Amino acid sequence: MPNDDQARPPAGSIKEDGRYPLDLTGPSSHTLVRQKGVGSLIIGPSHLGKKADLHVAPDSPIDWTVFDAFSTPAGSPWPRFLHYTGSDAGFFDWAQKRPIEEMTWAPILSSDTVVDAGPSILHGLAIELGPSGGHLSLKLPRRPFRLSVSGDLSRFSAAGDMPSSLTLAPRTGRRKNDTPFLMPDLGELHQVTSLALQNAPLGQPISLECLDRFPNLNSLSLWGNFCDVDLLARQTRLTNLELRFMPDLEDLPSLNVWPLLDRFIAYNVEEFTGKRMRQQMKTRAKTRPWTGHASVSQLRKPEWWLTEFGRPFSSWPKRLAKLANEAYNAAQANLAQARSFADAEGAITAFTVRFNTLKGIETTEREDLGEAVWQLSQSDHLIGQPITEEMAQSWFDAARNY
Repeated sequence: MPNDDQARPPAGSIKEDGRYPLDLTGPSSHTLVRQKGVGSLIIGPSHLGKKADLHVAPDSPIDWTVFDAFSTPAGSPWPRFLHYTGSDAGFFDWAQKRPIEEMTWAPILSSDTVVDAGPSILHGLAIELGPSGGHLSLKLPRRPFRLSVSGDLSRFSAAGDMPSSLTLAPRTGRRKNDTPFLMPDLGELHQVTSLALQNAPLGQPISLECLDRFPNLNSLSLWGNFCDVDLLARQTRLTNLELRFMPDLEDLPSLNVWPLLDRFIAYNVEEFTGKRMRQQMKTRAKTRPWTGHASVSQLRKPEWWLTEFGRPFSSWPKRLAKLANEAYNAAQANLAQARSFADAEGAITAFTVRFNTLKGIETTEREDLGEAVWQLSQSDHLIGQPITEEMAQSWFDAARNY
């Protein structure tokens, strides 16, 4: 009887599209359907439905070497991009011999977990941390790589060689009036030289006080809503600064506070400060020309932000988003005429039940609709007293079956 290694095709020998049996969690446990031009593979629990290509229980051990046989038509390892939801960290051991171009891991951990990725060869690693579960402590790869961490950052710590770049996208509140979000202590990761912070443009602002913990920064990219923007003046080592989708830059320091800056991008930013930055950029160029790219573009008026990001349907599929916005418009129009709480309840109930028969309303969409109901409760009406969040939520919960 041949052993498993002898029975498997040689490494990199399968380049064609088709259906292939895999011993992923046991003999012929899965069938891989490889399609033309698709370089990614998503593995995760059955509740992901069609969002996952291969369904695997969160705690099932995985034989990652089954993918050794696959390569792209050009001969590089396939899949190029892996997204895995579960507890098996064995892909780090696998990556010691088989490099991974981009790995996204959403760990499902029932207890605190320590993982040594030191010898692993990963060009890009993204970790998505849910709101519950054990703490992940990661020893970072020794080879240069890009690290991205999103979600509940308090569940993560890392040590070892610093990544070439670090992206942080904490889970923040939905509302720009919420108390500013304070970044948790990230230990050794504060030694990175290149940092990107990402947030929703109209969500709970992230305080930039956290930048004081990063003494070595020479590159900083900000995306979304932040406060304490004036503290950027302390980052005097910056050679690269990027500002994107930022609706509030009133307190941004003058560009001349960064004497080493040679690359600057401001894209989709509020109009007033954008014009000021554009003039400062031109003035600076007269005394010290920009050696890297420098631009200020897509200046936005206040109403643009509400149109583009004010409603919680921006990440929905186009068909569902269109239906949601139509229902929202109708509810807003009805609320504008409401003269009693009964009228308001009728408008919000009508909005809510529109989604009772729609497919695709999962946990995330339900949360989005709950946020939309809160927004609607804050819109104009003729009742003469406010609609409380608790009141609107009770109407929403009573009418929905999702």
